[in-house]
Amino acid sequence: MKNSQLSTLNSQLALIIALLLISCEKEQNYMQGQFEAHRVWVSSKVPGRLDSVWVEVGDSVVQGQILAELGSPEMQAKKEQALGALKAAESQSKKAKTGARKEEIATAQAMFKRAQEAANLAKTTYERIQQLHDEGVLPIQKRDEAFAGYATAKASAEAARAQLEMAKDGARKEDREAAEALVLQAKGASAEINAYLGETTLRSPINGEIASKNSEQGELVGSGRPVFSVIDRSKSWAVFNVREDFLKNMAKGTKIRVWIPALKQSADLEIYSISPLGDFATWRSSKETGGFDLKTFEVKARPTQNIPNLRPGMSAILPLE
Repeated sequence: MKNSQLSTLNSQLALIIALLLISCEKEQNYMQGQFEAHRVWVSSKVPGRLDSVWVEVGDSVVQGQILAELGSPEMQAKKEQALGALKAAESQSKKAKTGARKEEIATAQAMFKRAQEAANLAKTTYERIQQLHDEGVLPIQKRDEAFAGYATAKASAEAARAQLEMAKDGARKEDREAAEALVLQAKGASAEINAYLGETTLRSPINGEIASKNSEQGELVGSGRPVFSVIDRSKSWAVFNVREDFLKNMAKGTKIRVWIPALKQSADLEIYSISPLGDFATWRSSKETGGFDLKTFEVKARPTQNIPNLRPGMSAILPLE
């Protein structure tokens, strides 16, 4: 027999043996899942350079603890601009509320006094000329000229009085409100910049453990890019991908007992979530030929009590009855 024929015969025998093994294979009597834990990604709203890093992977942290600090000269410059705008707005508002200076009020008073005296003199002059006109000494032209001078001086005095009152009252109500609005606007801009600067200090949002560090000191970090991930191992759960033909005895609130090979111990879990996976999930026909498709569901179960040394990624073995 030729070598090629012998090779073909061996391949056919191997295929037949594999098919026989598959047909004789017993149904798997357990299901394997995996433990996961509450994870939070730590990032910044603003870009910057990672100036300082205070923790490493595996370190335990508490909520609010500083993990790293970013340097952002651009934000510091914007803060200076915001502070300058705020000081200018506050000065304008103070000026509008305070009104004119004492020197300006004194000047307005002096101008009003001079205008008032001029008006009194013009009135006296007009009254004398009017009397002389009545006696027939002066013509009507002189009387009219004296009256015009009196009217002009009186109007000047009224204008000086208005200037004095305006200096005492200060800016108009609308001007004061506009100045106050500018102050509020500047304060808002300053608060916004301070909020962005606060984002340059990365703090732990929860109590937990540093699970990963994605950037090193000196690297540029983009806006929203995760720098750390923090896990809370006290909030763990197991995830199983279960075919729907095994869901009969699984419902929310059902307690199951699993084996954890890494810890070499059993643990009681309680199912709290059952949700279907997408069409991309594994499925198979209920029969070798024909039949309906069996969908896969994601089943989540959390421990009923604390499991020491439990870590994300550990396997959970669920025996199938």
